[in-house]
Amino acid sequence: MQSPRRRLRAPAMILTALLPAITLAGCANEPDPNTITVLNSATDTLEHEAQQKYFDRCAKPLGVKVEQTSVPASQVVSKALRMASSHSLTDILELDGSELAQFADTGGLVPLKTAGVDVSGMSTGAVSLGTFKGTQYGIARSVNSLALIYNTDLLRQAGVEPPTTWYELKATAAKLTRGRTYGMAFSATPDADGVYQFLPFFWSGGGDEAHLDNGKGAAALQLWKDLIDSKSASSAAVTWTQQDVNDQFIAGRAAMMINGPWQVPVLSEHKDLHWAVASIPVPVAGRPPVPPIGGTVMALPRTGDTGRQGTAAKILNCLNEQRNQVAWGESVNNVPTRATAAAAYKAENPKLAAFADVVATARSRTARVGSRWPVVSDALSGAFQSVLTGGSTPEAALKQAQSRATAGE
Repeated sequence: MQSPRRRLRAPAMILTALLPAITLAGCANEPDPNTITVLNSATDTLEHEAQQKYFDRCAKPLGVKVEQTSVPASQVVSKALRMASSHSLTDILELDGSELAQFADTGGLVPLKTAGVDVSGMSTGAVSLGTFKGTQYGIARSVNSLALIYNTDLLRQAGVEPPTTWYELKATAAKLTRGRTYGMAFSATPDADGVYQFLPFFWSGGGDEAHLDNGKGAAALQLWKDLIDSKSASSAAVTWTQQDVNDQFIAGRAAMMINGPWQVPVLSEHKDLHWAVASIPVPVAGRPPVPPIGGTVMALPRTGDTGRQGTAAKILNCLNEQRNQVAWGESVNNVPTRATAAAAYKAENPKLAAFADVVATARSRTARVGSRWPVVSDALSGAFQSVLTGGSTPEAALKQAQSRATAGE
């Protein structure tokens, strides 16, 4: 639900699997009319139980029960494919927002407005997370993004404030680099973690995932290279996951890091660690950062049973009422998607207010390239890896990345 993952890309497979499920739904065993089924990635016991609490709350007034089938996040797509091929796809499908386009592209999902799901009052980023080609197919109860998390004690000792621009970031990181402590830490792994962390810099600098070689994304690559070349950030960033980055921060080997709200529970366990959250620095002062928006969305597969579909839609409406969104967001350290719920969350959780602020300007990874995102993501990760490890120039790396993305379409 939080940290992004590498995605299975199989639009053609999904199409051939889902369409028979739609037209031949009657061939499957008849489902229990009093039970709405959900496929999700809530394999953690505490998360599964928390999900069930809200499902029960929303299902009871409708006279039905909700049954979850939970599999590891990396297996949700393949599990959905197998269920579709056996005409047993669940009534509600919860998947990572970056996967939605692959399903929507097949025609296998019901537009939420058509199903009667209330999608009004959602943040722009949350809408984009669940939208494909102008139609909203998925709804997110809460979302996350990235921000700058910093050690308040180390910044105070160095006499510096949290940086707001790229220039300040390099200067501040240099002042904070002392002994075994780097000023800055981020993940630059050649996978979804690294790409997720690179996007706030790439997008804020004018980079375009549809045209990687437009010349505007090179400055972000140069920024990362400068931080590592100056030893203000560790060259090991090319192997660090987002969890590794958090571990470095907790151990005092990084004064600042790029990370998300999913790290808050672990950070909060360390009572001697004093930290705060700020927006990610931008190229020019005053401009808002443009980070990626992350999280899961709930969608309604075309099962052919309009009665069950209507009940599932009512459950989604209940889950996304303001009080339920705020409570759920607080339980998973994510930001509610309705504007009113986000405002309430921000007021009740001032330490995490910066995450609520960046979510307001965050956008979906698939908004511009749709189901092509996995190919683009792979090409982009290859670009920053080649710059940070292979000596390629930012411009050459992005030109090669665009060639890779085009060839992989």
